[in-house]
Amino acid sequence: MPSSSSSSSSCPIPASVLARYAAFAAARVRPFGAGLINQTFLVESPQGARAVFQRQHPSFSSAVNTDLEAVTEHLVAKGMTTPRLLRTTDDARFVEDSDGRIWRALTFVQGECGDRLTCAAQAREAGALVARFHAALSDFSLSFVHVREGVHDMARHLATLQRALEAHPHHRLHAAVSRISESLFEAAPSLPDFSAAPLRVCHGDLKISNLMFRDGAGHCLIDLDTVGLQRWPFEMGDALRSWCNGAGEDVSEAMLSVELFEAAVAGYDEANPRFPTSEEWALLVEGLATICLELTSRFLADALNEAYFGFDSTRFPARGEHNLLRGQGQWALFRDVRNKRGELEALVRRHTRKV
Repeated sequence: MPSSSSSSSSCPIPASVLARYAAFAAARVRPFGAGLINQTFLVESPQGARAVFQRQHPSFSSAVNTDLEAVTEHLVAKGMTTPRLLRTTDDARFVEDSDGRIWRALTFVQGECGDRLTCAAQAREAGALVARFHAALSDFSLSFVHVREGVHDMARHLATLQRALEAHPHHRLHAAVSRISESLFEAAPSLPDFSAAPLRVCHGDLKISNLMFRDGAGHCLIDLDTVGLQRWPFEMGDALRSWCNGAGEDVSEAMLSVELFEAAVAGYDEANPRFPTSEEWALLVEGLATICLELTSRFLADALNEAYFGFDSTRFPARGEHNLLRGQGQWALFRDVRNKRGELEALVRRHTRKV
C-alpha cells in the first residue's frame, strides 16, 4: 500500500506520538498486517530504520505494556526471537495522544504470516514454535499486571447466550440461533472439568496469523498482549481449532484436518517433551472441543446482540448474519471433533510419551 509522510495531515499516527520517538519523528507510515484488535502501522525512518507502531484497543489497559516488556525480555534471554517494546526518548513505555488513545512502538521482525496452514510440514513447525515459546516461559515468575478475567469461562458464555435469546425474542435470526442453541446447551454438560489442570504462562491467542515463519521454519510469535496464566488444554485447543480448520471461520460447515492435527502434535512434543503432563495431554482433544463450543456460543449470542464482533459488510447485510454463519461453522467443527475424538486421542497417545 502507498506510504504517507508523517508530515502529512493524512498520517494515521499523530505527529505528537512520532515526535516521542526521535528516530521516527520524520518517518513514513503505512498500514501493516491484518489484525482486528490493535491498529498497526509499519514506520520507516529516512535512514531506513523500521518499527511497528500500534494504537492499542481500549479493551487493553496501558499496563499491558509492562507485562509485554517483561515477557519479551525473558524470551530474549532464552534465545527466542520476539518483537521488543521500544521506549520513548524520555523512557516511557507508551504514549497517550490528545484523544486519550494509547500508542506504542515495537521492533520490526522480518518474516511471513498467513491465515491458513499450507501443509503438514508447516503444522509441525507451528507446533514446534509454540512448544519452544512455552518452554522459554515455563520459569517466568513475575506477576502479570494486566489480567483478563473469564476468558474461557464456559458457564459465563452460556449464560450470555441464554440472556441474548431471552432479550431478543423477535429478532430476525432468533429461530436459527435457537435451533443450534438447544443442541449446544445439551452438549455442554458432557465437557470435562478442567479445573485440576495447572495454570501455565500461555500466549492466549494462538490463531495461525499470530505465528511468524521465515524460510519455512517457525520464527516467532506476535500479538503478545494476551500472554498470561491459562490452562494448557485451552491454549492448544484454540491453536488446533485455528490451525487445523482449513475452511476458516466464515463458513457454515467446517471440518478438522486429522493430518494437520497429527503433525502439530508431533512437532510440539518433539520440541518440548518435558511438559505438559500426561493429564494435560489427555485433555487436549476435549480442550479443542470446548473452545469450538465456547466460540459457537459467543458468535450466536452476538448474532442476536449485534454488539461485539466485527463483520464483512461486503458479504453480509448486518453483523447478525455474519456471526450466525460463524456460529454455524464452529458448531459444525465441534461436532466433527467429537466424531473424530477416538482417532484424535489415539494420535496424541502415539506421538507423546506421557499419555
